[in-house]
Amino acid sequence: MTTATLKQSAAAERAKIRKERLAQLRKNKAFIVGAGILGFWVLCALVGEFLVRIDPDELGFLNGVETDLAPNATNWFGTDSNGRDVFSRVIVGSRPIIVMASLATILGTVAGASIGLVSGYLKGWFDVIIMRILDAISAMPVLVLALLALSAVGGSSSVVTICIIGFVFTPIIARTVRAAVLSEAELDYVAAAKLRTERMPHILFKEILPNVLPPIIVEFTVRLGYAVFAIATLSFLGVGVELGSPNWGSQVADHYNLIFSGIWWSTIFPAGAIATLAIGINLIADGITEAFEL
Repeated sequence: MTTATLKQSAAAERAKIRKERLAQLRKNKAFIVGAGILGFWVLCALVGEFLVRIDPDELGFLNGVETDLAPNATNWFGTDSNGRDVFSRVIVGSRPIIVMASLATILGTVAGASIGLVSGYLKGWFDVIIMRILDAISAMPVLVLALLALSAVGGSSSVVTICIIGFVFTPIIARTVRAAVLSEAELDYVAAAKLRTERMPHILFKEILPNVLPPIIVEFTVRLGYAVFAIATLSFLGVGVELGSPNWGSQVADHYNLIFSGIWWSTIFPAGAIATLAIGINLIADGITEAFEL
């Protein structure tokens, strides 16, 4: 059997496995519910301005709108202490957290997967040194590290927040990928690629990477949920996002003390948005884990 035939056979086998896993995902209830929740919030992030009737930044008290107004037919989620429409701010406020969480997770996944591939393939002293460095990074709490970095740049940089969260996620993902590569590197198809004198980038990204994608995808979805909570927490503390943006964490921080006065809607609705987004992502991760049998 020729090398070309072997490659075609392997590609066909991978395509068959992907098709079977996609079929399992379409039948997985947790994945379907999670995808529906995430899809709703992604839609809000993309076209939120067109889904609301009231400008989320409009100060209602300047136009005679009552502040801290309970949910009603006009203001579905009520108004906050500045007379701004809570529904509009929740819908439009999905954009900062989804965009930042996605970018941070993509950054951490790309960096971590690349490091894990190289470290697991080369092994030896290179692997030992890289793992010790990653262990040191993992010991840093993401929120503490983010607060220190943001304090140094003024406390409201979305770019710094994305980079810090991606930086902290990198060693976690790298270890997951490395563990998968260590077992894959001993299989016959890798040995065959070496015998064909394929270059290391080809072996890593063309041969090994397609076979370790399932744990990478699962790790990506899990980290995405963590990123949502991390960014929401930082914005609750007043750092990590541009001031004045209608993000969920800031909305909770600005109004949570009013709950004890019976004004719960300004806090509960953005907090519920954070919770539903995180739940949706975790349901997707559970569904993918079941489909991939990890």
